[in-house]
Amino acid sequence: MPQASLLVTIGIAALAVVVPALVLAGVYAASPSASRATATRALAAAMVLLLGGTFALARAGFYADVDARPPRMLFVLAPVLLLPLALGLSSIGARLADRLPLAALVGFHAFRLPLELVMHQAALEGTMPVQMSYSGWNFDIVTGGLAAVVAVLAARGAAPRWLVVAFSTIGTALLVTIVTIAVLSLPAVRAFGSEPERVNTWVAHAPFVWLPSSLVSCAILGHVVLWRRLVRGTVTLLETAALPPHAASGAGG
Repeated sequence: MPQASLLVTIGIAALAVVVPALVLAGVYAASPSASRATATRALAAAMVLLLGGTFALARAGFYADVDARPPRMLFVLAPVLLLPLALGLSSIGARLADRLPLAALVGFHAFRLPLELVMHQAALEGTMPVQMSYSGWNFDIVTGGLAAVVAVLAARGAAPRWLVVAFSTIGTALLVTIVTIAVLSLPAVRAFGSEPERVNTWVAHAPFVWLPSSLVSCAILGHVVLWRRLVRGTVTLLETAALPPHAASGAGG
């Protein structure tokens, strides 16, 4: 069991609860009034099942068995990657992309700023491998900082489309980078060395298992939804450009 300070333990746990709550708030706001409560309750139940299940298994030491084959962290990684993709590409993801303000879709990613600060503290304490922090190879803190700035500009109508596309591109690339680093640091791979401080074992324990199962999942979902919004905007622009001048003018109105 990793020895972590109260700041790191509470920081990860609090963010892992608050960020999914923001997703639920977005689903509630974006859903039609007739199905709003049903959609939100169903997603909340799924989130509780995922977070409660991973927490219970982590507490029981299920993920910490590094000799098990296949590696038991696969039972975390598979849902982390597949569930947010499925949700983001579903009708719920479409409603989030279409009905929420662009500023909200961008600003959602600001949670990655405090998360990276907590992770850096975990690295300083030796709880988390240093390569997973911005003292190593993880620079996702840039995404969190940019999200706050671009969201404010978007709320004021001062964020050009290229800026939002650039933000989402950078954020997606940095998210893929840290997920790759985390996987390569697992005991089954040990790409950064076999020393205990270089091996990613802390996510096998509660509440740190919520880093992938909650926070990484939410970040993936956030990018899928934002890309859907941007792609939809591209299609609209292309469709408008293909119309005759008088029709395009009417479409723009």
